[in-house]
Amino acid sequence: MRTKRREPVGLLRYSAELDAEGERVHIKDNAALVQICAALYDGRIARRVVMIEPGRFALNRITIPSLGLEDFFRFSADLGLAKVELRNDLDGRDILDGLSPSKAAALAERHGVRIITINALQKFNLKSVRAKAAEELEKLLDLAAAIQCPAIVLCPNNDTRDSRDAVTRVAETVEALKAFGPLFMKRGMLGFVEPLGFPESSLSSILVAMDAARSSGFTCYRAVYDTFHHFLGPDTESDIGSLYDVSRTGLIHVSGVESGIPKEKYRDEHRVLPGAKDRTFSKEQIERHVALGYSGDISFEPFSAAVQSMPPKELAAAVKRSVEYLRG
Repeated sequence: MRTKRREPVGLLRYSAELDAEGERVHIKDNAALVQICAALYDGRIARRVVMIEPGRFALNRITIPSLGLEDFFRFSADLGLAKVELRNDLDGRDILDGLSPSKAAALAERHGVRIITINALQKFNLKSVRAKAAEELEKLLDLAAAIQCPAIVLCPNNDTRDSRDAVTRVAETVEALKAFGPLFMKRGMLGFVEPLGFPESSLSSILVAMDAARSSGFTCYRAVYDTFHHFLGPDTESDIGSLYDVSRTGLIHVSGVESGIPKEKYRDEHRVLPGAKDRTFSKEQIERHVALGYSGDISFEPFSAAVQSMPPKELAAAVKRSVEYLRG
């Protein structure tokens, strides 16, 4: 039997050979990702242990949107998650539930949590709404500064009616980042560009997002690596660490899908807390990112009503199990 060499192949640094015949594993698409994950689970490929510190996990407010802001801070703190993300898209609520920025910041400090982002400036790369988006961004940045939040998430246009061709979409993404760069820079804040992997998304590739940020000429941009959207999007697993530099990642969003529906039908409502039945291999995706040097935060972002409607104690236990699963 040939000696197995360990080298970067796929999800982490795995053995480059599957068996005595020396067959190499090359991850070229998500079908190959499924195969290599299956090989990991049944022991045909050696796995490198990657430990993730508990303090790196954060909680997006979409996890339990029914809670008021202070209760959300308390809920997260009681879980040992000292970092949270706020949102501007919760039904019947504004970002701070009507509280003043100083009051909200004081509550966060009281409960020992840090607000790491506000989600999100929508349709940031759609030229027809850029003036309106710039006005909204100014307000979001001012609010973020007042609550000591360092970053705003930027989401692309995600609409089946978007008739722009691919070249125009990329061009308008770069133009938007150029236009918004000075707003971030003058405040010393970051813009987290989040590709969405849905077919109708105008920015589905983290590689394109990285190139657009570089082309903008501003250093204030990072990418959000969302495990759900990466699984759906066009980038392959082998792109991460080869074509994509994980130092460009500012935040990881994590969720899982357990439904047996076809992958092309996955939507936000299918996103649950990741566990052993996750079909998107979020755990392995995160392990690869960490093995390649990512040292930032990992934020839970489940949109499923089944998660959001859990009683708080039950949800807290589920989040703890998910944390242990991702760390194990």
